[in-house]
Amino acid sequence: MKRFETRAVHAGERRATRGAGDGQPNGAAAGGSSGSFYPISTPVHLSTTFAHAGIEQTDRILGGEEPGYSYARYGNPTVTAFEEAVAALEGEGRAFAFASGMAAMHAALMAAELNSGATVLAAEQLYGSTATLLIQIFGAGGVETRFVDACDLEAVEKKVAELKPRAVVVETISNPLLRVADIPRIAEITKAAGATLIVDATFGTPYLQRPLELGADIVVHSATKYLSGHGDLTAGLVITGAPYDAALDQIRKLVGGVMAPFEAWLALRGLKTLPLRMERQCENARLLATRLSAHPKVAKVYHPAEKDHPDNEVARRILANTGGLVSFDLAVDDPEEGRAAAFRFLNALDLCVRAPSLGDIYTLAIHPSTASHRELSPSRRKRLGVKESLIRVSLGIEHPEDIAGDIEQALESV
Repeated sequence: MKRFETRAVHAGERRATRGAGDGQPNGAAAGGSSGSFYPISTPVHLSTTFAHAGIEQTDRILGGEEPGYSYARYGNPTVTAFEEAVAALEGEGRAFAFASGMAAMHAALMAAELNSGATVLAAEQLYGSTATLLIQIFGAGGVETRFVDACDLEAVEKKVAELKPRAVVVETISNPLLRVADIPRIAEITKAAGATLIVDATFGTPYLQRPLELGADIVVHSATKYLSGHGDLTAGLVITGAPYDAALDQIRKLVGGVMAPFEAWLALRGLKTLPLRMERQCENARLLATRLSAHPKVAKVYHPAEKDHPDNEVARRILANTGGLVSFDLAVDDPEEGRAAAFRFLNALDLCVRAPSLGDIYTLAIHPSTASHRELSPSRRKRLGVKESLIRVSLGIEHPEDIAGDIEQALESV
């Protein structure tokens, strides 16, 4: 198998486009020649439907007896190219592309057969919208969601034994305090109990960790973030193998939250530089964390590379690098002034972009209490350690001195 960087560049590309000689109507290659030809870059197939040489072939394709394309909700060549590329980076399994990360998570939960009476054990550190999805949407259908500290393995093992959950949902690296779940150990616990382990690997990407290789059953990505990496599309992915792939294929067809071909083309283009971007972003994050740890206006830094991070050992053991995000608490005398201090800091930024996302080539800074964790109650945010003075920075690929310089000048406003 080719190395990760090589697969990122070539996977999904140069898929054959069949010509007239292969029985495709009006499909002759350039110059009128027939047979297969290979565009260097995967084209954008914007057609909603696909015609065939005869209705018999259409029948076979719709019936699943022959590979091919018929209707956009059932599949698209550009989307398939992106899925193949991501599956190649994950190392195993089949990838299914969706219109957003939340659509992908919804499909993954449905594939785990969360019907009435089922229980889900979810990480306390879970993305706020995922927790809301479980409680409001799946809860309305009779699914009970219970929460556990995913970084407390004894608590996870105890809850799994007690609740016998249908599925366990965790994140590779949590938002916004960047806790690192021990996926291999959690996989051992869930497998022994017969539960489906769903891992949201958005923050890690397959460059840092491939959860399927560590025992997870289903992996979810918000491809809006690092995988596409340029802040210009919304997409999600689910990667899995038997026995979940047939269910995911059916769910995608019936629910219809499919990825559009133009977004797939953009995402495939962005994916090629994932290793280069992630390496720079991880390095920028480490450098920034070190600088902030010594800054008098910063009370605490959250980054897995820091020796006082509670999951430093786990991160070194199961991640190829420590990620491209840094969070930190501003040093404020009065906790009631935390939000005001955070807003002053954010408004003073010049280079860094104030935007509620992550994984872009641009450095992004946000206030988690009013962004990613806005839907949570103040008491739950407090229990999770998400203070009003907390800032999360997603490092871009700019020069590290320019990023640090902008953040340090903004800290003077605190």
